[in-house]
Amino acid sequence: MSINTALLKQVCEIAGAPGFEKRIRDLVVEEVSPLVDEVKVDNLGNVIAIKKGANNPDGKKVMVAAHMDEIGFIVTHIDDNGFLRFHTLGGFDPKTLTAQRVIVHGKKDLIGVMGSKPIHVMTPEERNKLPKTTDYFIDLGMSKEEVQQYVQVGDPVTRDRELVEMGNCVNCKSIDNRVAVFILLEALRTLKNPPYDVYATFTVQEEVGLRGANVAAHGIDPDFGIALDTTIAYDVPGASPHEKITELGKGTAIKVMDAMTICDYRMVDFMKQVAGKKDIKWQPEILTAGGTDTAGVQRMGKQGAIAGAISIPTRHLHQVIEMANKDDIVASIELLNACLEEIDKYDWKH
Repeated sequence: MSINTALLKQVCEIAGAPGFEKRIRDLVVEEVSPLVDEVKVDNLGNVIAIKKGANNPDGKKVMVAAHMDEIGFIVTHIDDNGFLRFHTLGGFDPKTLTAQRVIVHGKKDLIGVMGSKPIHVMTPEERNKLPKTTDYFIDLGMSKEEVQQYVQVGDPVTRDRELVEMGNCVNCKSIDNRVAVFILLEALRTLKNPPYDVYATFTVQEEVGLRGANVAAHGIDPDFGIALDTTIAYDVPGASPHEKITELGKGTAIKVMDAMTICDYRMVDFMKQVAGKKDIKWQPEILTAGGTDTAGVQRMGKQGAIAGAISIPTRHLHQVIEMANKDDIVASIELLNACLEEIDKYDWKH
């Protein structure tokens, strides 16, 4: 099975900082509408696409969550020389901001660059210090008067980087979590007869605290939950075996836990059984730092949900060079599809 790289490129490159997901939301609505029975957008901006179950007299619901937002920035100040100060939306390693291009989404999109103090004028002490996000500013190459024609405090900023193919991998900004958006769309495209109602939920504001998933799960009140998100593949030089979390090319990952969720043991066992039955390559994931929409899906329904997650191994997370393996992406689509089609065949009472 090959992947639709053109669609993945479009999904990854489009802008959508937390709280400003309209562009990616519009694309998702356009792509998902022909694939499901009903599409709605809630007050927070989550897209909820419903595919009715084939044989569901008890009205069972499966919520699948993939967040649409990407880490980004928000403009906090325009100085007298037209330089922008910003606040981060989501988690950044400050050193990854060096020498990067960004897009400021004001009255029109403007390309800017992340500037900082040149090494030539740094003191020895400054050269040896780790950078902070506050060391950076955005340079639009314009005067204050020009900038203020298009930009105001509160405008969002996203990173500028195209998707490229490298070996059997794809590389782009915002693989986290647009690859999961892509996986959910592609799974719906091939999903035939799910026994239970599937609530494919494209959530907002995950990167700033799972806000969309919390609201969506409360409204849907699912019986079962499956989150889709990237996870760390630390399979690079210098990594000890116990630090790797996952590895590229070793298959999709079945989450056991992260810092915010201990997945339901039944869901973990179910996913493993399905992967084995369908000969889908997989690896376990235990992520001791960081959380995903799994927590919101699991906790925020009225009675909670039997929840777990399918994770996509990704190198260089929260950078503009995030990398995922095409075979792992395909395995993730296949596992999600198989789980949704076989979820009524498992003994959930054991």
